[in-house]
Amino acid sequence: MKCSTLWAKSICLIVVSFGITISFVLLSHPNPSSKKPDPMARSFVLWLHGLGDSGPANEPIKTLFTSPEFKNTKWSFPSAPSSPVTCNYGAMMPSWFDILEIPVTADSPKDEGDVLKAVQNVHAMIDKEIAAGTNPNNVFVCGFSQGGALALASVLLYPKTLGGGAVFSGWIPFNSSILERVTPDAKKTPISWYHGMADRTVFFEAGQAGPPFLEKAGLSSEFKAYPGLGHSISHEELLSLESWIKSRLQSSS
Repeated sequence: MKCSTLWAKSICLIVVSFGITISFVLLSHPNPSSKKPDPMARSFVLWLHGLGDSGPANEPIKTLFTSPEFKNTKWSFPSAPSSPVTCNYGAMMPSWFDILEIPVTADSPKDEGDVLKAVQNVHAMIDKEIAAGTNPNNVFVCGFSQGGALALASVLLYPKTLGGGAVFSGWIPFNSSILERVTPDAKKTPISWYHGMADRTVFFEAGQAGPPFLEKAGLSSEFKAYPGLGHSISHEELLSLESWIKSRLQSSS
């Protein structure tokens, strides 16, 4: 179903489901580890929210990453600018780029120009952090839904190898011609993809299309499917993300 979906339903589905998820993961998170911290270099995690959401609303995510390896991690939760969104009848809302239809499928049309503008803004955030002294290998770009699509685009088109990109319930926001712009260093950036099989906002098939797309560009990726999970983030997914980032953090020694 294309833009005939009522925009109010689209907003509520994305924002309300995410709010429920945050509450769930906070309540179910175990006690912090008492393990002695290892000397770790500075790291940076950039989290990009979904359509209609905000950065501050997603900040509770960082409280779940209690492992000692994250003691020197800087988190950033920027908010998207308010823009008209086509699939929501042109309604103004926080949006990284225009979305032409909801639900998103593997064959949904894409506004590549708008995506590339958003990518430039994300690259500026990454550049600033690297200039401040963070090793690019300790920079991780993560995102949910629209933010996941932008996270994917941003790491693919960044000229350097980064620590990794994590996509939650996202999709491929551009066509295969973009792959020609992926540098050899960018191809070394690992991608981790998480998607609920019961997602009716960004269809599971849209997520499944990710790994084959990345293989064409010569990138390695891992895809994890979650039966029964809708358009939301689970505690299990975030635990997996924590372990994934920990395994890639570079030591200061």
